[in-house]
Amino acid sequence: MRNILIIGAGKSASYLIKYFLDKSTTENLHITVGDITLANAKKLVGNHPNATAILLDVFNEESRKTAIEKASIVISMLPARFHIEVAKDCVHYGKNMVTASYISKEMQALDASVKEKGLVFMNEIGVDPGIDHMSAMEVIDRIRDNDGKMILFESFTGGLVAPESDTNLWNYKFTWNPRNVVLAGQGGAAKFIQEGTYKYIPYHRLFRRTEFLKVEGYGKFEAYANRDSLKYRSVYGLDDILTLYRGTIRRVGFSRAWQMFVILGMTDDSYTIENSAEMSYRDFVNSFLPYSPTDSVELKMRHNLKIDQDDTLWEKLLELDIFNPTKKVGLENATPAQILQKILMDSWSLAPEDKDMIVMYHKFGYEKDGLKHQIESKMVILGEDQTYTAMAKTVGLPVAIAALKILNGEIKTPGVQLPITKEVYTPILKELEDYGVVFKEEEVPYFGYDPANM
Repeated sequence: MRNILIIGAGKSASYLIKYFLDKSTTENLHITVGDITLANAKKLVGNHPNATAILLDVFNEESRKTAIEKASIVISMLPARFHIEVAKDCVHYGKNMVTASYISKEMQALDASVKEKGLVFMNEIGVDPGIDHMSAMEVIDRIRDNDGKMILFESFTGGLVAPESDTNLWNYKFTWNPRNVVLAGQGGAAKFIQEGTYKYIPYHRLFRRTEFLKVEGYGKFEAYANRDSLKYRSVYGLDDILTLYRGTIRRVGFSRAWQMFVILGMTDDSYTIENSAEMSYRDFVNSFLPYSPTDSVELKMRHNLKIDQDDTLWEKLLELDIFNPTKKVGLENATPAQILQKILMDSWSLAPEDKDMIVMYHKFGYEKDGLKHQIESKMVILGEDQTYTAMAKTVGLPVAIAALKILNGEIKTPGVQLPITKEVYTPILKELEDYGVVFKEEEVPYFGYDPANM
């Protein structure tokens, strides 16, 4: 049997593993799932006769190399920073590799060696990055093939909570790594281009510059800019495009409320707070506010952030229990961002019965025969439960489909790559439709921008 090695059995691996288990007999597959916590691997493998769960520490060189040497193809579902050791072993043993992560400089440096051995190292094949690349390129290539010229591309993705599980004033719960949510937007100004003019949004203004979106059946959303949209010009072959913007989707009102934490400095991850473990939530808030011998923490907060009594922002803060004088932070030498994450996880962790939701929204503007046109393409995926989430579905299924098509020789162009060629995205998008991952397209009037106000 052909041995598929999956390293990492975290939250995004459920659909991935199920896909292979379901096809194991017809495709002659044996699935080996390795994780640093054996129980995680066993839970997803179950008692399936064509699968094995193993204890695998990626930093244990001997066990890692042994597992990779036995594999027909390797899928790494590890955090991005851990892929490189797996990748080097895959080059050494001549194994194809698939990850859902962005291509790092270290991974890209292996490209020549990967091509020399005729291997396929497919990266960025999850949801974002992944389905966003493939669904965008499918439309962009179609426009070009019909002699259209791309002038606008905007793309938005959000990991959200499903409507039936939307039970808090923030209209948000953690559906993926909470730390990434708390640190979102940091590390430099957001960069994009509108009507040929470069635009920059510094972090302290990021959450007050949002774009509104409507998705039929799901209502209104907002999006704030991702950090670097400009790099996608070369990736998508859009070097002369006038407008290029990528953003993250939230429910309307989230960004305005999140700006409070940014203003106070609670999202800062660059220093640690003294005696953080013994601090109460109230102490934490007060540490960012001016001293007053008479005013309460609540009053100082209102005054500092200019929050009126009838403002919904205040209700959102109260809902987080952020002024509680008895709840302890309980984290030694913690950064403000780490403490904020702890507080938010009390309120924003998914309950056992909660479901998540993925929303993706593309806008394509193009010129043809002297006229301007626009296509809007939207995808909404709802999770089933806490194991088979929308996030796991949209990350895991593209990874699984790509790996099997590489294994079967349907995707064979060698190199370290992302899924932007027709050889890759055409069959994968087609198969994803069988699992309900479908985009709804419509032609709309080209909205453009007023160049005088750029």
